[in-house]
Amino acid sequence: MNTLPKSLSFKMPADATPLGYQPAPKNVLLTVDRLRKKFATGDAPAVERASFDLGEGEMLALLGPSGCGKTTTLRMIGGFEVPDSGHVSLRGQDITDAAPEARGIGFVFQDYALFPHLTVLDNVKFGLRKMTRAQATDRAAQMLRMVGLDGLAGRRPHELSGGQQQRVALARTLAMAPPLVLMDEPFSNLDAAMRVDTRQEVRKLLKQTGAAGIIVTHDQEEAMAVADRIAVMEAGRIVQIGTPDEIYRYPVSAFVASFIGRSNLLTGNANGMEVATEFGNLPLSRAANGAVTLSVRPEQIMLEADAAGPASVVGREFRGHDQLYWVQEGERCMQVISGAGATIEVGQRVRLRICDCVVPLA
Repeated sequence: MNTLPKSLSFKMPADATPLGYQPAPKNVLLTVDRLRKKFATGDAPAVERASFDLGEGEMLALLGPSGCGKTTTLRMIGGFEVPDSGHVSLRGQDITDAAPEARGIGFVFQDYALFPHLTVLDNVKFGLRKMTRAQATDRAAQMLRMVGLDGLAGRRPHELSGGQQQRVALARTLAMAPPLVLMDEPFSNLDAAMRVDTRQEVRKLLKQTGAAGIIVTHDQEEAMAVADRIAVMEAGRIVQIGTPDEIYRYPVSAFVASFIGRSNLLTGNANGMEVATEFGNLPLSRAANGAVTLSVRPEQIMLEADAAGPASVVGREFRGHDQLYWVQEGERCMQVISGAGATIEVGQRVRLRICDCVVPLA
C-alpha cells in the first residue's frame, strides 16, 4: 500500500467546501426561478427546477452533455420556449410571459442568422429601427470598429470567414445595447484554432460593453475559458454552480468530476479530514465520515519508475506540454498526467503516489 511522502504538507484552503450553489451576485441582473419544461406526456422533464441569479456584466456558461436541458433553459430565458412553471425576471421585472422582442435581451444564434442579401454594415444596422438612418449608420460603424471589421462593412456574409460572421452577429446584437446576451453554441461552426481566438474576443467585447452573457456549450474547456461562473447541468437539473476553479477543484458528484476534466474515482473510509484508501491515508479537501467516493485528478498523482512497483504503464499519450499515462494496478486503471520531460515507456513497472488533497463526492 502506498503512502504520502512525509516531505509533503497540506494546508487546507479556506474555501474547501463543495459548492452546489454559489451565493447570489451583489448586483443581480437576471433571476431564473425554478424553471420547468416538459415536451411530451410520459417523458422526463427537459428542465426541472432550474434556478440561478446572474450579476450585471457577468458571464455564465450552461454546461452539460447533449440532451441535458441547457439549450431549453436558454430558450426559456430568451422567450423562445414557454416554461410549464417557474419565473424569469430581468432587473426585478417578471418577463416570463413577455415576447422575445419585448425582453430587451440579445440572442446570438448558432448559425449567426445573418441576412445574405445585406452588407455587413446593413446587417448590424438591422435592429436599430428606432434610430434615424444617420444614427443607425454611426452606431453600426462604431460596433464594427469595436469587433475589428470596419474595413469589411461593404461585404456580404458569404465573403466572410466563419469567425468574421460570428463577430458580425455579435456586433448586430451589441448594437442594440442589451443588458444581457444569450449565445447558443456560438463557436461550434469554427475550427479549433479559430474557436480559441474567437471566444476570447467575445468575452473581451462583452466585458468592454458591460453586457452580461449566458453561453450554452458542451465543451468544458470553452466554458472554463469564457465564463465567470459555470452551471453544470445533468438530466435537466443544475447540479453545481461555481467559478471554473471551484467546479474543477471541488466537484460535488462523480458526474461533475468526470465531465469537467479527467478524474480518477476511488473509494475510502473517511474520518474527519482524512480518508483511508488503497493508497494509504490521504487528506481530504473537506470533512467527511464513513464510506465515501473520492475524486483524484490525474495531475495530483506522481508516477515513479520502479521495477518492483505494483502497477504498470499500459498507455501513453504525448501532448506536447505534458504526457497522459494510463496505469494499471490490479483491476484498476488510473489516469496520470506528468510533465513532458522524462518519459516512462509502456510496459514499465511503476509506483503511484497521490500528492494532494482528495475530494469527497456526494
